[in-house]
Amino acid sequence: MLGRKNKPVDDIDQTEDEAEAIEDDLDDDAADDTADDDLLTDDEDGDDEEADDDWIVFDGSRDWREDGPFDISEVDLDADDVQRLDFGSLIVTPFDNMQMQLQINQASGQVQALLVVDGKSAIEVALFAAPAKGSMLAQVREEMADATNKAGGTMTLVKGPLGTEIRRVLPTTAPDGRQAKQLSRTWLAQGPKWLLRGVLMGHAATTDKETEEAQLLFEFFCNLVVRRGDVPKVPGELIALDIPASLAANLPEQATRP
Repeated sequence: MLGRKNKPVDDIDQTEDEAEAIEDDLDDDAADDTADDDLLTDDEDGDDEEADDDWIVFDGSRDWREDGPFDISEVDLDADDVQRLDFGSLIVTPFDNMQMQLQINQASGQVQALLVVDGKSAIEVALFAAPAKGSMLAQVREEMADATNKAGGTMTLVKGPLGTEIRRVLPTTAPDGRQAKQLSRTWLAQGPKWLLRGVLMGHAATTDKETEEAQLLFEFFCNLVVRRGDVPKVPGELIALDIPASLAANLPEQATRP
């Protein structure tokens, strides 16, 4: 795994029947996580403010980015001969047999997110602006909770490898028309004026990061390097990615035209 400077998509959705048992398992895992450390406890009036405070304290209890994702100022990319993909504001370290899809804004030709696929698992990566001081993690979780409720899904917070992990179950329609559920795990990493979001989908979304299915994508996420730049941006604003010259030649003309 990339270290700090000076430091020694197939079958993404499940049918109702297939997802039901998985959803129950995830709920059990979440219950175990919150019960062990007395996190997420409502007060007598049903106010969840105390629970929110517990998660904020948990997020601030350590340096969750100690092993990545990194800011460009924290690493020396010239210290090794690893071939990386430079998307401008985000530098990617590929792994063997990695498949990647670029989510491109057709109007601007800019890359909005990366979808990295490994077998039946995938991770969607997007970069956002963040405040120079203070954390916006609680705000992002609140916005995700509102969106989940509006979509008729469920959302649970658990202790994850990068602080508070967000697990969601959203209703969707499978390609064959059947009702299905999409399970996901979201990791949030905030650095100097940036917030990196990684959303696990497919098989990796049904497991913990220690398992083989999710470990590779976790390492991929931690090896990401952010080159934020100094352009002023509103916190929460999407930071577009550039298309590397090595990939641009393989994209349709309309996808690369500015």
